[in-house]
Amino acid sequence: MTDRPLWQRSACETADAIKTGEISCSQAVSAAVARMRERNGAINAVVDDLGDEAIAEAEALDARGENTGAKGALYGVPVTVKENVDQEGKATPNGVTAFKDIIAPADSPVVANFRKAGAIIIGRTNTPEFSFRVTTDNELHGRTYNPWNDWASAGGSSGGAAAAVMSGMGALGHGNDIAGSLRFPPAATGATSVKPTLGRVPAYNPSGTAERGLLAQLMSVQGVIAREVRDVRLAMRELINPDPRDPWMVPLPFDGDPVEGPIKVAFTKNTFEFDLHPAVERALDNARDALSDAGYELVEIEPPLVREIAEETGRCLFGEINALMGPDIEKYGSKTINAIFKDYFEYFGAYEGKELLLGLAKRSHYARQWSLFLQDYPLVLTPFLPHPTYASDRDTQGLDGVVEALGSAVYAYTFNFIGLPAGLIGANYNDGLPVGVQIVGRRFREDMILDACEAVEQRIGIMAKTLFERD
Repeated sequence: MTDRPLWQRSACETADAIKTGEISCSQAVSAAVARMRERNGAINAVVDDLGDEAIAEAEALDARGENTGAKGALYGVPVTVKENVDQEGKATPNGVTAFKDIIAPADSPVVANFRKAGAIIIGRTNTPEFSFRVTTDNELHGRTYNPWNDWASAGGSSGGAAAAVMSGMGALGHGNDIAGSLRFPPAATGATSVKPTLGRVPAYNPSGTAERGLLAQLMSVQGVIAREVRDVRLAMRELINPDPRDPWMVPLPFDGDPVEGPIKVAFTKNTFEFDLHPAVERALDNARDALSDAGYELVEIEPPLVREIAEETGRCLFGEINALMGPDIEKYGSKTINAIFKDYFEYFGAYEGKELLLGLAKRSHYARQWSLFLQDYPLVLTPFLPHPTYASDRDTQGLDGVVEALGSAVYAYTFNFIGLPAGLIGANYNDGLPVGVQIVGRRFREDMILDACEAVEQRIGIMAKTLFERD
């Protein structure tokens, strides 16, 4: 039992309360929809309000009662879905005005798995154009605001998902990540997430007219953003249900075998050519101390080849984007996104032809070196960004802005390139805004990462509770 408003309850609390009969599905969903309609005007996180049909769906579940059949782990839990994945009958514009009339013919695997688990979708959340900025803004829907501070970015590209969750618009928000998009928004808003391993969560958009580039297939993953670590775990156990439409899918149980303790955690503060901000250093110290007190063995050591991998990632990724997406970005993108991509290409470079093929080949070498390193250190604690949250328009302020917002995030896109899971958890505050740290782990050991994130959360506290106290 809790005296908090229903919209503030965690996904676990909501699911348990529905299961025991304390509350109904329609009460849980109606509270989230009411909160969405009260708060979204100021935040602009949800760009497609599905509240009416969500309430009707919840009422139908309640009316069926015991005749509903098997009830999934997210039965009656209100959630949001990012607007760049297909939901049958809804638009999948990916933040681009020219794509606003693309209507999904069927559900993507993520949406299908949410439904199988009993979750109820109350809205679709904002994403930047082509889902390729680390702040969430576009000409189609406008800017998503950080619920802590109007100045700050809500992160990207899953900024709508994080801002919705942290504002109480649903207990869970779907997001995805090709270079940090499940982690930039939690770092900015105080939410939490885990970027899963390649092949962990099935992905496919039935509305797509062509397959994505190979590197996009290898780097992009689907996941969830939540206010609490336990909710990420609850949702991920449901989202990993296999789907035959994704040939990269690896059907493994979410919870792996125990690792004999104490678990060794590699720990680094190295931010290379970028200055480490004192608030980030303090966050790393807080996380280190929390893990140590929880029984982990912390070892300060440099993980292998991080800066080299990051550089190779940028050149390969933007080489593929330039070749396969460049014409569409130029034709359908706004002046803003085209200017940002010009700076991306200048800073990161872009391989072509044989260079791109050789760069892709190096991926196996880097992944192998990390697999060997993780044999000795199953978890790695790293900075996520070398500095706290940036201004919402920082990446529009020329090359320096792009470098600060994205270029400095070497610990973000490195792990997409080599396919490793990485969690993000808040570990400090700076001028009233959250500061996050990252915990990386072995392939398919998101469970271990979440255990470690939970240890940090227990020390620092659930940041959404601080935000709600200001409401």
